[in-house]
Amino acid sequence: MRIIFIRHGDPDYQNDTLTEKGIREATLLSERVAKWDNITQFYCSPLGRAQKTASYSLEKTGREAITYEWLKEFSYFIDDPVTGRHGVPWDFMPAYWTQIPQMYDKEDWKKTEIYRSNPELLPAYEEVCEGLDNLLSTYGYKRYNNYYVTTPKDTNASHLDADAQDTIVIFCHLGITCMMMSHLLGVSPAILLHGFYLAPTSVTILCSEERMRGDAFFRAQVMGDTSHLLLGGEPISATGYFTDLFQK
Repeated sequence: MRIIFIRHGDPDYQNDTLTEKGIREATLLSERVAKWDNITQFYCSPLGRAQKTASYSLEKTGREAITYEWLKEFSYFIDDPVTGRHGVPWDFMPAYWTQIPQMYDKEDWKKTEIYRSNPELLPAYEEVCEGLDNLLSTYGYKRYNNYYVTTPKDTNASHLDADAQDTIVIFCHLGITCMMMSHLLGVSPAILLHGFYLAPTSVTILCSEERMRGDAFFRAQVMGDTSHLLLGGEPISATGYFTDLFQK
């Protein structure tokens, strides 16, 4: 099985839509998506900037997306203890978060004071994990401990023909993608949120490795790819990044 996560285009956060640049990005993205064969289903966040981004690809492919509330951005605000910023629960200063050993653990990050400071945050994370697992179960992938077990039909298909695998595309956001990947990969979201950048309209691809029949673990093939922008002559947006971008 393949899961393709796509971040929305360059955002106009105030109006929850795309900037003119974001529209250009989404248009270039749609040309790329239109070349993907055998997409089983498209899914989308309910937020306007994700819906707008998806609309260009959906129109290009003549498809529709299923919208899930739990795919919205993971905006459970906290007060940053260093800067005083009241906002998304990441972008912490390295001198703060790297000194907390629990931040590096796939379970213990939930015990940190900062992530427990918003009582809605951890239940929301569990809701996201449950939503993702329920979605994957409809494709025959059921969560077992820290990996997935597959039905005989799914397992046989994956071994016989790679193109027979289900491929789903999820239009959403940087933060929620990192939260879902933390669940799939068994990694603290703090590592993903602070260690990786997913640019607007970037493409992240996870594929299930099923080397033992019936057992599946998702592995990232591509993370944050923006080749469609570079090929289209559109600069990569730095929204959510705090240093210079490599644009070549």
